[in-house]
Amino acid sequence: MPQPKLIRITTVPISLEKLLEGQLEFMQAHFKVTAISAEKENLAILGRKNGYCTFHVEMTRKITPLADITALISLYRYLKKEKPAIVHTHTPKAGIVGMMAAWLAGVPHRLHTVAGLPLMEATGKKRKLLDFVEKQTYSFATKVYPNSQGLYDFIVSENFTKLSKLKIIGQGSSNGIDTQYFNPSLFLTTRTTLRQELNIPEDAFVFIFIGRLVGDKGINELVEAFFRIENKEKKAENKKQRLLLVGSLETELDPLKTETLQAIENNHNIISVGYQQDVRPYFATADALVFPSYREGFPNVVMQAGAMGLPSIVTDINGCNEIISHGVNGLIVPPKNREKLFESMKNLATEPQLYASLKINTRKTIVEKYKREEFWQALLEEYNRLKS
Repeated sequence: MPQPKLIRITTVPISLEKLLEGQLEFMQAHFKVTAISAEKENLAILGRKNGYCTFHVEMTRKITPLADITALISLYRYLKKEKPAIVHTHTPKAGIVGMMAAWLAGVPHRLHTVAGLPLMEATGKKRKLLDFVEKQTYSFATKVYPNSQGLYDFIVSENFTKLSKLKIIGQGSSNGIDTQYFNPSLFLTTRTTLRQELNIPEDAFVFIFIGRLVGDKGINELVEAFFRIENKEKKAENKKQRLLLVGSLETELDPLKTETLQAIENNHNIISVGYQQDVRPYFATADALVFPSYREGFPNVVMQAGAMGLPSIVTDINGCNEIISHGVNGLIVPPKNREKLFESMKNLATEPQLYASLKINTRKTIVEKYKREEFWQALLEEYNRLKS
């Protein structure tokens, strides 16, 4: 008997590669898997590398009605021909295009994972439009999977869909975390060598941020808080601090303030290394993650930092405040609050007892709750329950 067909759709291939790493390969033992996304060449490379089928549909992260209609027609025709048992979408644009196309094509199981809602930071007409699109996505889906309790509660409070459609898989997240891959014991000598390469003193306390360098990740507040810590240093005998930024600078969607860009470029204590394929050596080089994002689903980087033994300073938003317990494995601050962010960074860098007490619980928390294999098994059980 042939395997049932499973279609996974994201807006761009990097979401398949990073956010869902290993998941599609795991599902191939149980389904005939096809990945659908934009960026034809990158998608094809990813499919060849991981051994699953691909189909290219051009999509963008922007509001592009004409291009979206073209994508919808292309996807509808493909799904009508392939007749998959399950279509599972991720990311907002892939969600609306994929769920509508799957509904039109009569796909029996139409699943959408919610891993963050850009509409949370929108206002006015844009917010109304995004709310409408989100509701439409959920109306075409048969099941909706918020990847955190906070997102679940928000969707319920906004009345985006009925409760019977909603479910959190496992303990949350979209993919769990590979705790053997993100393991500090693999990088025992990296701290010294990479610090030498980056010209970071051995005794410096290094804050790290990993992610897109954009406004709604809290980068403006982070750079300002770090600048204040530097000024404090000049008046006290504290160890030197460094800020290590790992991620691509985006200039089109939600760009940083001019003064923030200038500080990143001109301050020699802020080290920006751009996008990195493997972030583990940079975690091993750092002492604490700072992740002052305005909105998230269930952030992988916070789980990764914990697995690598780093305490985290995060904002009190869904996902972040589920992975981090204040005073246990990190510190939680209000979003967009420069003063509280500064105080938490200063305290973590200058109070060794506080730092040690948080660090001891970091990896243990992640291993106990978010192992990747357990998430995959929970998702497979959900798939099997739906198609049985």
